Amino acid sequence: MDTPAMFRRAVAEFDGRVRQIGAHQWQAPTPDEDWSVRDLVNHVVGEDLWAPLLLAGSTIAEVGDRFDGDVLGAEPAAAWAAASATAVWAVEEDGAMERIVHLSFGDFPGREYTLQLFADHLIHAWDLARAIGADEHLDEELVVSCATWFEPMEEAYRSAGVIGARPPVSDHADPQTLLLACFGRLALRGRCGCPGRERCWLRNRRR
Repeated sequence: MDTPAMFRRAVAEFDGRVRQIGAHQWQAPTPDEDWSVRDLVNHVVGEDLWAPLLLAGSTIAEVGDRFDGDVLGAEPAAAWAAASATAVWAVEEDGAMERIVHLSFGDFPGREYTLQLFADHLIHAWDLARAIGADEHLDEELVVSCATWFEPMEEAYRSAGVIGARPPVSDHADPQTLLLACFGRLALRGRCGCPGRERCWLRNRRR
């Protein structure tokens, strides 16, 4: 599967959960440390607002603080729809995967940056599903693709403190459970029924 298609499908995974957020759920807790549902969606929308500029060659300094704080406004679902559509367009633009993207921790091909965004949307789709009680099952092909991409980097990311400790799961667990564990998430709920609390790995890396 090509990288833009993976990203587009991961965006669709997150979109499917955004569309199910009830009016009373925007302040509900999520598996991401200190984030409500609104905070989580705000983060992903922020990433999608950054994507077209970074893929066009802008630096972190050039973008500055324009996307700091709340980017959802009075209509968060509409803000998500607009930002994600623009991000998908930017990723699918001719040459986007080969351009150099300037991140705070180095310069990378657009393809690698897009894979980071792909993983962020996919993992956060599960976070959002758990937070609002929606279907937590992720696209199986995307799960395998994400695990394949992330496997050689997992320990380096964990050593750098950008993902949490891997919770104990059986080696015979299904691929989604194993992938979530790689990102510090426990797919099975504890006795209290509460999700585990986890930091967002992407926000700690880019800026």
